[in-house]
Amino acid sequence: MGLFLNKGLKKIINPRAVSALAVTGMVSALAWGCAFFGEKIYTSTIFAMDTVMELQIAGVRDFTPEAEEYIRRLEKELSVTDASSEIARLNADGEGELTEEVGSILLQAKDVCDRTGGALDITIYPVLKAWGFTTGEYRVPGDDEIAELLRSVDYKGIDIEVEENVSGSGSDSGDGDSAGSTVKVGLSEGMQVDLGSVAKGYTGTAVADMLKSEGVTHALLNLGGNVQCIGSKLDGNPWKVAIKSPFPDSASGMIGVVEVDDVAIITSGGYERYFEEDGKRYWHILDPETGRPAENGLVSVTIVGKDGLLCDGLSTALFVKGLDKAIEQYRQSDDFEAIFVTEDREVYVTEGLADKFSLTSEYHDLSMHTISK
Repeated sequence: MGLFLNKGLKKIINPRAVSALAVTGMVSALAWGCAFFGEKIYTSTIFAMDTVMELQIAGVRDFTPEAEEYIRRLEKELSVTDASSEIARLNADGEGELTEEVGSILLQAKDVCDRTGGALDITIYPVLKAWGFTTGEYRVPGDDEIAELLRSVDYKGIDIEVEENVSGSGSDSGDGDSAGSTVKVGLSEGMQVDLGSVAKGYTGTAVADMLKSEGVTHALLNLGGNVQCIGSKLDGNPWKVAIKSPFPDSASGMIGVVEVDDVAIITSGGYERYFEEDGKRYWHILDPETGRPAENGLVSVTIVGKDGLLCDGLSTALFVKGLDKAIEQYRQSDDFEAIFVTEDREVYVTEGLADKFSLTSEYHDLSMHTISK
């Protein structure tokens, strides 16, 4: 954890990055097992997307280099601080063409914004930057400054046009074959987009899909607490993934364990990135309506589902919504499960995870409730 003291301002830079490997249950060599039909377990630890990532992939050869390369490429394309990235150029120019993959991520992210009624808003970047969460120069913006910045925050102001690229098929008929697409994007005046709220979730699923296409059937990808499982453990049992405790007095650092396979498990909480000023903690999950850290009673939201991008976006959006509205969103959906932890130490688990989630011994006495449809 990077800790800086300056004129009564305690700045804490991305504790999630340095504690990333503690967010998931570490899979021991015994749990993985030894060689399995010629497969070996290959591991790699890298720093990317501002966090520590650990890749554990079973295969007949080492697939970690391909996984690392894919992660690095996505990081470069999606970064808001790398001036050469597609997203940074779009923000600088107010319009531009995105490649098919980046354009698809933007479209899917905007869909999550729509689905959550704007609780996730990928145009919140200027406000996030004013708080210093993208630069490390933390400060509490004034009401007038926030109000002015919020004038440009509205994902509905992103104009997206998809153009299919057609290449000749070589036939006499002159018919063409689809050769991908280009996404043209226009932003309203003063608007900037940031896909950080979905980037790691998308990356986990995309890397998993790439590995599956290469024949990988068992892997655990920990992208800084965004966990993507491929299949199950080698012995056929589900992965045991630990959920990080949102409470600073935790001795173990884990509030519970969920047993799953072939899904994404993504957690958002106020402990991820924050600073303190005059005894008050300010975290990076901002409410797009107020431009201030979301304070609706939740301290941790874990989303489990097949689509990492959706899980990532929902983990942020439902944190912003608060428990009651988050439960309402769950009951209207059929593509995710969730674990909600409140500031008064109540734990709510959706029915699809009720028999898969258990509290650690440290938190065995917390009240746990099951949310049904």
